[in-house]
Amino acid sequence: MKELIRAFKALSDSTRLRIFLLLMERELCVCELMFILDMPQSRISHQLRLLRDADLVEDKREGRWIIYAIPRNVVKNLAPLLRQFAGADFADSASVVEDAKRLGLCLRENVRKKTKGKAGQSPV
Repeated sequence: MKELIRAFKALSDSTRLRIFLLLMERELCVCELMFILDMPQSRISHQLRLLRDADLVEDKREGRWIIYAIPRNVVKNLAPLLRQFAGADFADSASVVEDAKRLGLCLRENVRKKTKGKAGQSPV
């Protein structure tokens, strides 16, 4: 019961929920989340830390990059519950639709590769 409460508390913030939904689509680094959500690195990193503390997100190092993903057990157990709870209206919400568009643009522009080595754009 405590784990479920901790998970729902972590997802009760709109920014953390948006990050979680994006990570359900694919693994992303901070620079990609910054691009998609149009938020500063410090805010994204703080939200990721809270999601990580709730065991909803894990990170792995790939060279210089830290990549964030949702653990398999969370995808298996929590994702279907969120989809069922939220329903079709949720998937059509303006922020979810816009985030999906920005994710596509982020991937087309290869944001991760472009930020490598640029001043002020730390990969971690």
